[in-house]
Amino acid sequence: MQFRRSAALLVAAIAGSLALTGCGSDSKAGSQDAAGGGSGKRTVTDANGKKVEVPAAPKKVVTLSEPTLDAALALGVQPIGATSGRGQSGVAGYLAEKAKSAKIVANVAEPDLDKLSAMRPDLILLDETVGAKRVQDKLKGIAPTVLTAKLNAPWKEAFSATADALGKKADGEKLLAGFDKQVGEVKGALGGNAGAVTSVIRWQNGAPSVVGKGKGHVGDTLAALGLSRPKSQQGESIGHSEPVSLERLDSIDGDWLFFGALGDKAAGEKGLKEADGVPNFNKLKAVTKHHVVVVDGSAWNSSGGPLAAQAVLDDIKSAMTKKS
Repeated sequence: MQFRRSAALLVAAIAGSLALTGCGSDSKAGSQDAAGGGSGKRTVTDANGKKVEVPAAPKKVVTLSEPTLDAALALGVQPIGATSGRGQSGVAGYLAEKAKSAKIVANVAEPDLDKLSAMRPDLILLDETVGAKRVQDKLKGIAPTVLTAKLNAPWKEAFSATADALGKKADGEKLLAGFDKQVGEVKGALGGNAGAVTSVIRWQNGAPSVVGKGKGHVGDTLAALGLSRPKSQQGESIGHSEPVSLERLDSIDGDWLFFGALGDKAAGEKGLKEADGVPNFNKLKAVTKHHVVVVDGSAWNSSGGPLAAQAVLDDIKSAMTKKS
């Protein structure tokens, strides 16, 4: 599978240089911990501007949001606990293979504090994309807790903050540099699709919703590739997704339509069959040009980090850089 190969390359690019560097860290304590002696501590600043003392080399990490789980896995950290993906019983589908050892201790609405406490983590990571943000004080009673990002924060900033909290800031920078290089290569290979109007929707309950706006991993990647968006998909999002009336299907049209659903690619295929039966859907320009691409909604239609961004980039590369 192309995404798995590309993601593996992305992670492998930094595997040989894992470090314990972090913003505001106690370098002596970090070095002592890395050498196997003592229990070094570092201090990081969370998204609320508060100082949090964290382990220099955390061993039992719990990630309570999809972006923090994505980020940890991309950096080679295996969390012991994680949140389930939106509309899924396990972790987000695109992360399932990498996160096999993580036990579900939360969903996007709330964490199970009893399960979480029983795991005795040494670091808890979350952001404002999940309901766990409302119980931060209780989480802090279990383990050092870092809020990595505010709602709608740029995904790269959120990732960098997570990398810092894990003591892997330098590795995060290398990973992002490698991703940006790939973006440049794909942008240069778009050919006749350069600047194409690119729509991203999630099909749910018999109708589309707009997703991937703003500076999340979808919107940011599309913008970096020089791809434009339909007018209805420009600007910041007013929510996680924005429902579209069936009477206004033309507002989701474009040169290309990336079509997903809650769940995996199979859910997207099922959704497309349903959409085919909706009046006027088959009249959309993207449909008549055979430019509808079914994607893994767990990577495209939720919040994510570098692994989700890699999935987005791979899908665009596969669909829009083919030689005619």
